[in-house]
Amino acid sequence: MRLDILALAVVLAPAALAQGDAARGEAIAHNRSQGLCVLCHALPGQNPALQGSIGPPLAGVGSRLDADGLRQRLVAPERFNPDTVMPSYSRSSGLHQVATAHRGKPLLTDAQIDDLVAWMGGLR
Repeated sequence: MRLDILALAVVLAPAALAQGDAARGEAIAHNRSQGLCVLCHALPGQNPALQGSIGPPLAGVGSRLDADGLRQRLVAPERFNPDTVMPSYSRSSGLHQVATAHRGKPLLTDAQIDDLVAWMGGLR
């Protein structure tokens, strides 16, 4: 096997094989102390009085973005909007104004991000 093809397969394999649990992702999105999505976004099925409007509504996001696009918005939202207030859910360094309890730790694990991607991917 050619090494360049093997290297490409290794790089792409985690994203291609990663599968989250949509039910867990929904729970994370609605949780006001874990995922925090509901603080800034309108979520399908959520009481309008208990959701945010800073970010775009998440209804239909799965028909607008593929899994990689969803993941990238969770791990590096500043790539799409340099002025965003949305945090990077996977980064643990190079951040500003981080509470002491969260310093050096990502907001969500890779598995939790997979779960959110699975849930958002189903929002069509």
